[in-house]
Parts: sequence; structure tokens; C-alpha cells
Amino acid sequence: MNELIQRPAYLKQLIENKDVDLVKIVTGVRRCGKSSLLDLFHRYLSENGVDEKHIIHMNLESLRYRDLTDHLKFYDHVSGLIPNEGKTYLIFDELQNIPNWEKAVESFRLDYDVDIYITGSNAFLLSAEFSTLLSGRYVEIRMLPLSFKEFLTFCEFSQPLTIEDKFKRYMQFGGMPILREYNFNETRCMQALEGIYSTVVIRDILQRNPQTDSQLLKKIVLFLCSNIGSLTSPNSIGNTLSSNGELRNVRGKNVAGKTVEKYITMLKNSFIFFPVERYDVKGKRLLKTLNKHYIVDLGFRNMLLGYRDADRGHILENIVYLELLRREYRVTIGKVGNVEIDFIAEKPNDRIYIQVTESMLSPETRERELRALRQITDHYRKMVLSLDRDFITSFDGIQSLNLIDWLLKDNDQ
Repeated sequence: MNELIQRPAYLKQLIENKDVDLVKIVTGVRRCGKSSLLDLFHRYLSENGVDEKHIIHMNLESLRYRDLTDHLKFYDHVSGLIPNEGKTYLIFDELQNIPNWEKAVESFRLDYDVDIYITGSNAFLLSAEFSTLLSGRYVEIRMLPLSFKEFLTFCEFSQPLTIEDKFKRYMQFGGMPILREYNFNETRCMQALEGIYSTVVIRDILQRNPQTDSQLLKKIVLFLCSNIGSLTSPNSIGNTLSSNGELRNVRGKNVAGKTVEKYITMLKNSFIFFPVERYDVKGKRLLKTLNKHYIVDLGFRNMLLGYRDADRGHILENIVYLELLRREYRVTIGKVGNVEIDFIAEKPNDRIYIQVTESMLSPETRERELRALRQITDHYRKMVLSLDRDFITSFDGIQSLNLIDWLLKDNDQ
């Protein structure tokens, strides 16, 4: 195999689910590394004593499988490769190319001693459909582009740079693995990102939803990119676009909000944007109005809008949000009275309250960031992440951490 970027957190998830009687489905935006992850898992199996005869690894986009035109031919072909004794690992990439693939997958589970791993294009294989297609017998591993830690390992820097300068590159170019090929050539990197974006937004979404207005979809994408980390609702977005002449209300009814909501759902299903709900800390309930949206990779945002260093506060928020997802937290926006907490990150036995700011050095900023956290009376961790490097690491028990250092820590720290 060619050189593969190490994705230890995702590989660990596959290993921890190995031999569990569930179909493992790797999802994520196009070109984020799903196929390479399956290659890494194949290598792991080989290095840990699994005979190659017991690993059936197929990329269904290859023309070598062009005769497998339906699930019955696919089933017969794979069945002929499965040894009579011992467990066999079935690894299927781009499985959506087989019509009714789920029927074959379910039959493999019933008929053979197998462990199954699949990926597929988001145009035809969406998270929302797995429970129907596989009757709940699956586990989804959601993959994101490179973390900053992975970015440092994978990318080559032509000159010595400080960690801060490398982080600026990460904020500008994002973490899509293909960008390594261009050695931070901005023009070529943006061309590559535009190609991926066009495939997802133009081809995948429109192919699946042929009634979609492509121009409106692009305008909603640009709006969300321009308002990363800002509280919005489908109605407020619709009203803004309507006032600009992008949408029209019919008979006084604001149909724009429902239209916008439908389009945002398409973008969510293609893993381009992540809507984040708000949580009332004191009322202990999710709020039904006003979400925030974060983009899967800042490179796409900068490709569409141009890199705007002045907007670093929301850029940093986006990076922290994605990192919390990588660390397998459930993330909401916090509300305490009239003040907001950037993130509440939860696991079954853990919760962290997090504020994100570019700097805490200004007394006014420091007071603003700490005020909401001070109103929380429970015992869970509270922290502020900034780009400061200060000897003060705590304010009344609230941690003050350098954001870059936090990104480089192990997941449980």
C-alpha cells in the first residue's frame, strides 16, 4: 500500500468494534480519508495474524467489479471468496454502487462467519437511512478531516516554522488530506478544495435532490459560511435572503424558513455543516429556537469567502467544535440566564463547559468570558481556551489554557 496518514483515533474505534456483530459504517465528507482508514484497518488485520485469504477488500468504484450490477451478483461473487472455516473480514468501499447492497450485507451476516466494514458516497448512503436499511444492526464511525495534531504529522513544511505559524496554516488551509500534495500552494489548494466542494454540493446533493435550486443552495452555503458561530434560525436566514431578493414570500406566508431548513438538512446529511443546538443550563432543557452552524473544514470556508484573519474568534470556535467531535463528545451551546457559553461538551460520565476567545489579556474580555462560567454551580470542569501564553492558568478554579496546547493533548485531557 502507499504511504497512509495515521488516523489513530478512528482506527482505534474500528479495532474496538472488531468482531462485534454489527456492520461498521465509516461516514464523512468526501475525501476526508475514509478509504485510507479502511486501508489502515486492512493493514492492522494483516499485521495481527489475519491471513489475507480471510480479508476480502473491494473498492466498488473499480472497473474490475463492473459485472456486479446487482446485489445478487455481488452476493454470489463475494460468497465464492469466503473460506469455509474461520472468520472473514469483509471491507467494502463505495458500496452504494451496488443496487440494494443492504440485502447482500444482511445475507452475509446471516450465512457466514464474517465481520463487515463499509463506506459509501453521501449522495446515496446517508446516516438517516441506516436504521431502515440495516434494521439497527450497525455502528456508525463519523470521520472528519485532519485534526491539528494529524495535520502536523502529515504535512511537510519547507522551512522551520513556529507552532503558532503552523497553526495559522491550519486555520487558512484546513485539514483535507489532499492538500499535502500541493505544499501550501494557495492557488492549487483552493482549486483542489473547489473540486471537492463542487462534487459534494453540486453533484451529490443535486443528484439526490433533483428539485433543488442550485443557486439558492449556494447562497445558503455562503450565508452559513459568513455566519459561522452566530445564532441563526431558518426563518432569520430566510428573511435575510428574502430582503435581498433571493427568496420570495407567497401570499404573506414565510415559506422561506421551511425552504432554508430543508436545504440546511441536505448540507448536514452531506457532512458539510453541523447545526448545534442550545441548552439551558439552569432549566436543563434543549431550546427549540436559534442554532449555530459550523463547517466541516475551514479550507472550504476560506475557499468560498477568502481568508479573513479578522474573523479569528469564530474560526477558533469552529476548530474547537470539530475537535470536541473527534474526542467523541456530544456538543451543545450553553445558555445561563442572559449569557452564553460557547460549548457544553458531554460524555456519559463527563461534562466540560468551554469558552473560546482569541485573547484573555484585556480585562473586559476576561470578565466577559468568565462571567457565564462563574454562574454555573455544578462541579464539572470549566475552561477558557485562547491563543494567550500566560503564567496565569486558573481564575477562581476556571482553567485558562492555550488553545494550541489543548489541541495537541491526548483526547482525555
